Amino acid sequence: MRDRYTITERLDQGGMAEVFRGVAESMEGFKKNVAIKRVLPNLTKNPKFVSMFLDEARLSLYLQHANIVQVFDISKTPDNAYFLVMEYVDGCNLKALIERQKQRGKRLEVAHSIYLMMECCKGLNYAHNLDNPETNEPLGIVHRDISPPNILLSKNGEVKLVDFGLAKANSQIESTDPGVVKGKFSYLSPEAASGLEVDARADVFAVGIILWELFTGRRLFYGDTDYATVELVRQARVPSIAALNPEIEPELEGVVRKALAREPDERYQSAADLADALAQFLFSRRMKVTARDITALVRDAQMELMRKRSSEPKETLIDALIQDEVAKLASLVGEEQVDDDGKKQSAGSVGLDPKEFIDTSSWANDLDSEVRSPPQPQGSSAQTSKAPPKATPKQPPVRPQPKPTPPPPEVDSLSQMLEPDKTGLHQNGSNAMTMVIVLILVLVAGIGVGLFVFKDKLF
Repeated sequence: MRDRYTITERLDQGGMAEVFRGVAESMEGFKKNVAIKRVLPNLTKNPKFVSMFLDEARLSLYLQHANIVQVFDISKTPDNAYFLVMEYVDGCNLKALIERQKQRGKRLEVAHSIYLMMECCKGLNYAHNLDNPETNEPLGIVHRDISPPNILLSKNGEVKLVDFGLAKANSQIESTDPGVVKGKFSYLSPEAASGLEVDARADVFAVGIILWELFTGRRLFYGDTDYATVELVRQARVPSIAALNPEIEPELEGVVRKALAREPDERYQSAADLADALAQFLFSRRMKVTARDITALVRDAQMELMRKRSSEPKETLIDALIQDEVAKLASLVGEEQVDDDGKKQSAGSVGLDPKEFIDTSSWANDLDSEVRSPPQPQGSSAQTSKAPPKATPKQPPVRPQPKPTPPPPEVDSLSQMLEPDKTGLHQNGSNAMTMVIVLILVLVAGIGVGLFVFKDKLF
């Protein structure tokens, strides 16, 4: 990052970018907490994805609303890593809040759920109707990815939309290819799931999905596979809310069902219309909800998140270096392997076998042990991950050992010892093999006891 941006911690990482918490420094020692979204290294060499990212960046600079996370800066590092500097929202997202309520065996109160979605509708309506400040032409923005993780809640009760990464505006250079499905499958609209052109009413449908899930505590469109999920979205069959939650009145369920109409022309035609219908229900039932009510919920969820983080092992500098090296390796191997969505493909899709990757979780301990003691020769773990284990040369003894019983015929692994059929020992008599194994186990146990008893003299 530039010198004026200092990273303090990693917040999240997805398939296309990673988000850090940082500090922006300017003249006279002024400092401000920011969120820094950096494109993953393996995607920066793909011209199409870089173009899409810059489209998002230009689009984000237009958005200035209390219910949308603001973007302050766009830049890149000397090694061509692109990043956005955004407003840092101190709190949690809606997904974390829902999970916290489930942990407590509760659902969000109806009034609180309505208030949250009304605030989302305010931000969406602003974006949907935004004009280009230079030409005064409508930008035609559609978020396309409204889902609980992209709804941020601050500890002051603010509700903010984030990640317009899939947003499409008429002025964008990169247009959506026909038939390409974008967005999280469970929160797509039927027309988006069918690869058709979408407009602001697709975001209205997504808000309807979230309302249904908040009221019932269940997922609306969630299949065993991505394909099954998309099929459920295309059919748009909505179960009764009242059957799952008797607290929901028919009038409120009618609002949700209109937002979830399969045909766009039968839905609310704007996010403002949906917000008005929700507000009307609140006012008619004399329900009072303010940001103060949301503050209490967010702070409780935030404390739970902090508790979980404190119990997790801290990421060391060695871990961070390993991750950077793995990311660089991925950029060399699959720098062109990006699909039409600009999403990074899985290892299997670029011709790599996941079994060939090496578990790096123990590298830090290995490095620490090398500092404490001189290095000793050992077998390569990379070899064992690709080929069947082979018998390694015998190492010179470190100390005198009792002469062991002659070993059984050489085998490649313990699994072969335990499966006589594969080594040919079954035909020669399984009883003999059993006796040899028993003798070896007794001998090993004896050596272990001896080392424990005489460890002071030996060491």
